[in-house]
Amino acid sequence: MKRNIMILAGLITVAMALAACAPAVSTSAGEPARQIVVTGNGVVYVVPDLAYINVGVHSIGDSVGEAMDANKAQATAIKDTLVAQGVAEGDIQTSSFNVYPQSDYDYQGAVTRNYFSVDNTVYVTVRDLDKLGAILDAVAASGANNIYGITFDVTDKTAAQSSARKIAVDSAMAQAKELADAAGVGAGEILSISSSYSYPSYGYGYGMGGGGGAEYAASVPIAAGQIQVTADVTMTFAIE
Repeated sequence: MKRNIMILAGLITVAMALAACAPAVSTSAGEPARQIVVTGNGVVYVVPDLAYINVGVHSIGDSVGEAMDANKAQATAIKDTLVAQGVAEGDIQTSSFNVYPQSDYDYQGAVTRNYFSVDNTVYVTVRDLDKLGAILDAVAASGANNIYGITFDVTDKTAAQSSARKIAVDSAMAQAKELADAAGVGAGEILSISSSYSYPSYGYGYGMGGGGGAEYAASVPIAAGQIQVTADVTMTFAIE
């Protein structure tokens, strides 16, 4: 009986050792998986047809009411100017509104004035880029003292995304063939495909702060240029 137990223990030990030596990835027939994995990239350049801008008003007053009244008057003038320039009211959205106390100090650290500040920022969609420069000039002249974060975009990216994916697939297939030829094997059937894309919207730093800036706003040219639509495709091929 004792000998039988020892023989069984030995067989278990041998079986565990063989299992540890087996390949981690295998086919259904027990053969190691033979694959080529590549990532292709596709880039398409498109001309933007709209822009997003942040237009803000900074106001101060000795009381909350005084600061808010001044800010409301400026913000209303800016909104009216945007509408007059052809921007739809639905494309003008408040993005932030802040009220906070402030103090001024002399060189000895003593308070010389207590007052309140109000910051009101609206997020504006400009759908006619030919008018973007004129719109910026107009809102600066009407009281906007913060204009920043101009970002260009494309209304419909579908066609650009499709083109970028096709380019990425072609790139991946060419890479797979190149690797297979270099290794002296063949690239077989496609086992898997996954894709992703990125769409960077390029911004323009039209910074303006404090005192309006209407004097230099008209001299700043706004060029939309081109933006990229990028697709990445990862493909797995069987090795023949």
